[in-house]
Amino acid sequence: MTLRTLIYGARQIVTVTRNNDEKFLCGKDMQAIGIIKSDTVGLSLMIENENIIAIGTDDDIARQFEGIEVDKKIDASGCCILPGFVDAHTHPIWAGDRVHEYAKKLAGATYMEIMREGGGIGFTVEKTKLATDKELLVSLVARLKRMLQAGTTHVECKTGYGLEWPDELRLLKLLEQARSHVSIGISITYCAAHAIPKNRTAEEMTEDIVNKQIKALKKFIDSKEINVNDIDVFCEKGVYDIEQSRRILLAGKEIGLGINFHGDELNYTGSAEMGADIGARAISHLECISDDGIRAMASAKTFAVILPHTGYLLRIEMPPVRRMIDAGVPVALGTDANPNAFSSAMSISMNLACVLCHMSLEEALVAATINSAAALGISDKYGSLEVGKKADLIICRCPSWEHIIYQFGDHAHLIQYVLKHGAIVYAKAK
Repeated sequence: MTLRTLIYGARQIVTVTRNNDEKFLCGKDMQAIGIIKSDTVGLSLMIENENIIAIGTDDDIARQFEGIEVDKKIDASGCCILPGFVDAHTHPIWAGDRVHEYAKKLAGATYMEIMREGGGIGFTVEKTKLATDKELLVSLVARLKRMLQAGTTHVECKTGYGLEWPDELRLLKLLEQARSHVSIGISITYCAAHAIPKNRTAEEMTEDIVNKQIKALKKFIDSKEINVNDIDVFCEKGVYDIEQSRRILLAGKEIGLGINFHGDELNYTGSAEMGADIGARAISHLECISDDGIRAMASAKTFAVILPHTGYLLRIEMPPVRRMIDAGVPVALGTDANPNAFSSAMSISMNLACVLCHMSLEEALVAATINSAAALGISDKYGSLEVGKKADLIICRCPSWEHIIYQFGDHAHLIQYVLKHGAIVYAKAK
């Protein structure tokens, strides 16, 4: 059965891309986004089932579809239509908060100092292990729903608070279950190499992940019990070194996983150079990236996933985003939602990217839509408003699209509707 939805009366439709050949934008192209706007006539977008089939003025779309039944009409008068946001980096499944660590950070404690004291990832691993499956699923779904209401229509979800295989498998299965409880799109990333468990060494864990966990994971993927997209490792001084990280990532690549990992965050490790060399699709953080790393990522078109919320909370220097963009590195954006960086709104991450990383409004929007989708390998269907793409979009009541970034933290007021695959999944209460 064919279902058609007409959105009409909009003042702006932000397509982001300017033609159907653009799978991502980099360099100066990040400034030149596609926008259809009019102060005199309304703008329409027609959806058939899950896909966008036409974009134009109200009159043009009315003529094009004259006599064709429309099942639902959405009045977007005075509104701006944007692609749904794609959050390229989150750790959303965990138990226990770390508010006590927030106080320590404010007092000057560093991330690694807190980890060495038994806090950080290790603390969350213990709390997650003690939680029931129901508790974890309920809290996960609640977080994903908040993301959806804030305009995120697709999110990358990492494991990493299990570490050992039985606990990692449990988290993978719960992430898979979450798909049936919330309408947000989910890409799953296997991140057992997030930290070193107690009484284990990095080398022992590397051997365990490469020779046992990944082989076990392949069986679950092949049986289609779980769908895992990428592999991650925390390549960092005192965690997994560059060669251990390479072995883990290549083992994941061998079973068909994309490489999408943490690198050059707290210290320079050569992660960017290594990732570009082995064909990583994306590397996150990169606060300590070298000039050689920037050149390598630009040449390989490896995505830099910028996480300004994390740098803001940890009070560390932001990644050199301007140098990355100028060099031709494709830049994407994520919230890094986790108990260390408690955030679910991409609009806030975009604002921080503009203020702290010196990105323009256009660059931040590109990073939160088409480039984040490309960083997850899904920009053929998501990340821009184009005929033939999935109808993932948000409708905001504001004079121009920039307000979703400009009005810091006020997304709940601005967002009127969120659509996923053409269906309304959130509508602001009247």
